[in-house]
Amino acid sequence: MTTTPPWGTGVPGNRWDLAPPGAPERTVSVVVTHFEQQEALDRTLAALRRQTRSVHEVVVADDGSRRAPGVPAGVGLVRQADRGFRAAAARNLGVAASTGEVVVMLDADTTPEPGFVERIVALPEALPEALVVGRRRHADLSGTGPEDPVEVVAPPRELPEPAWLRTAYADTGDLLRADATSHRFVISAVLACSRWWYDELGGFDETFTAYGGEDWELAHRAWTAGGLLAHCPDAVAWHDGPDAGARESDPLGRLVETTAVADRTSAPGTTWRGLLRGPADLVVTLDPAIDDTAAVVTVDSLLAALPRAAVRLGPRHRELVGADPRVLPAGSDVAASARAHLVVRRGLVGDAEAWTALVAGLDGVSGSRSLDGGHAELHDLRLQRRAARWDRAGLAPEGPPLASRLRPVDPDVTLAAWLGGWA
Repeated sequence: MTTTPPWGTGVPGNRWDLAPPGAPERTVSVVVTHFEQQEALDRTLAALRRQTRSVHEVVVADDGSRRAPGVPAGVGLVRQADRGFRAAAARNLGVAASTGEVVVMLDADTTPEPGFVERIVALPEALPEALVVGRRRHADLSGTGPEDPVEVVAPPRELPEPAWLRTAYADTGDLLRADATSHRFVISAVLACSRWWYDELGGFDETFTAYGGEDWELAHRAWTAGGLLAHCPDAVAWHDGPDAGARESDPLGRLVETTAVADRTSAPGTTWRGLLRGPADLVVTLDPAIDDTAAVVTVDSLLAALPRAAVRLGPRHRELVGADPRVLPAGSDVAASARAHLVVRRGLVGDAEAWTALVAGLDGVSGSRSLDGGHAELHDLRLQRRAARWDRAGLAPEGPPLASRLRPVDPDVTLAAWLGGWA
């Protein structure tokens, strides 16, 4: 992900509120995902004709309906075979058929108010790394016609919005204060980003073949790549029917969805807590000059505290540590899923709280911070990836030194003493 952004600017942290005003308008493509919902599709396409902001093109992406949906002249249609729930692949198919500089995602049963497109594309037009989620409200739209203005007929028929999502947006200032867990608040049914960013990320993960999760995974990838997350509460679209959480429970379906997300994300809150599955959030590189005993003790101490970390070691240290799937060759690429990179210059030990506090030293502003004494350096890979794209070191500045309760490994310590607990 090193392609130069095609327009706009970068901002520090997640400060999308610093977007410069008056950004030039870009061409907009709207991709509408559909499956066996002709009536809902008619309503949504009619609403797109009433937008206050011109739409360059509309593409309907059909996920294997038995019969091709009817679309008006001028609306594109792409289809894929029915091989289960493949919304991720359908969206990618739709985007591939589009030509706009900004892409807006809607589901066929999610009908936008007139100002939806104008409001949701404003940030990507200024900040091309922004992934913007609109506000999805819910209503029972049965009995309404496709030409009925949704902003008029939906409010009297409104159904509850998920309270947890409203709370999340309120607590984070519409994601202005987003963190590594905030991908959980992104919904693909009301989503927008630049086409450049969509392509940089590789689009949706097409290995999702059951309901749900593909939007969280995309947002997680966007965040770790150095993207911005934003919620635009004024970009409103109405979903016909209740939120999925209010529908009949499907325990097996929820288990499949949660497992799929856990296997593909590295952030707390969605990834595994103990199982050695899924990508690492933290990559650690040990200096090959560290003493053999100190290296083994450091790795054991670290992985006892942070069992999901990946550790890169030189040949000698790898031989001493032995076979462990979390131990990688020193020259291995740092995984794109990793949010932090800890470079250890001297053997260090500490309890779980000390190691966890060290990683928590990422403040979302500093690109790197050194430990007191220069024993290690902590790098915020998310910010450094963004800085590299813009070729602006100031987007990932060096921060103040980190105080830590980790302590250097005593030169006289033995492995037996460490394992026995008297080191």
